[in-house]
Amino acid sequence: MAQETFGYAFGALHHVQLAIPPGAEDRCREFWVGVLGMTELEKPPVLSARGGCWFRGGGLEVHLGVEEDFRPSRKAHPGILVTSIHALAKRLEDNGVDVTWDDNFPGHTRFHAFDKLGNRLEFLEPVRDC
Repeated sequence: MAQETFGYAFGALHHVQLAIPPGAEDRCREFWVGVLGMTELEKPPVLSARGGCWFRGGGLEVHLGVEEDFRPSRKAHPGILVTSIHALAKRLEDNGVDVTWDDNFPGHTRFHAFDKLGNRLEFLEPVRDC
């Protein structure tokens, strides 16, 4: 936990939520499980009626929620820390996902990609001093 300043402290993120259109859950599974290798989580029954799906990989949890008037996030995005970023980029490219490298974030190797619904994703790996 971070230092308490006002009687409370922030911890790590519990999850990131991205929007998806109605009926897109199988396309999400193809990307988040099939390509990225995450595990699908069972949603609580009270929430599963809303549609969408949840995934976990490492310490990251991604919730995909249905929006009737869905528009992909082309600018807003989660910044996802990874290890072996070049292996991840190859995996994405091997599965038809374009990867755009960006060296404008000091101390990190990073790239941007889009999920199968057009939501922007950023993947980062801290540069290790040798």
